[in-house]
Amino acid sequence: MEKPSAPCETPIRVRYAETDQMGVSYYANYLIWFEAGRSDFCRQLGFSYREMEKNDDRFLSVAQVKCRYHAPSTYDDELTVRTTLKACRKRIVIFAYKIYKAGGKDPITTGETVHIVTNRAGRPSPLPEKYFRMLSSVVAEESKKGSRPSIES
Repeated sequence: MEKPSAPCETPIRVRYAETDQMGVSYYANYLIWFEAGRSDFCRQLGFSYREMEKNDDRFLSVAQVKCRYHAPSTYDDELTVRTTLKACRKRIVIFAYKIYKAGGKDPITTGETVHIVTNRAGRPSPLPEKYFRMLSSVVAEESKKGSRPSIES
């Protein structure tokens, strides 16, 4: 299976419905955009959430979210969500995100999601080996490049 290029890039265009009365992207939409980046990251790696949930009874339950807003986005802005895998253990997976405006070199938003691997009943369960191998190989590649992944932040 092909490893995602680091990072996985997901294009987003801010819709009018995603802005508040001041014309600025509503803060909670960034979490939705993180999810879009995370889903694309997994698809690029060779699997989908749906497949993991349906075939393997495993879910990546969000346990913690960090989001730092550096600059606003507004209606019709073209954004890129850059998603990387920060850490992978048998029961914990951590993704990191940077959101950029088209042509921008500095992120307008940075964030991280910590996921506990659970079964359908919501009980912590180990990540099936095939997903663990795929995800941990990405973390190993990133580690070789000099960014030391960890559970701590």
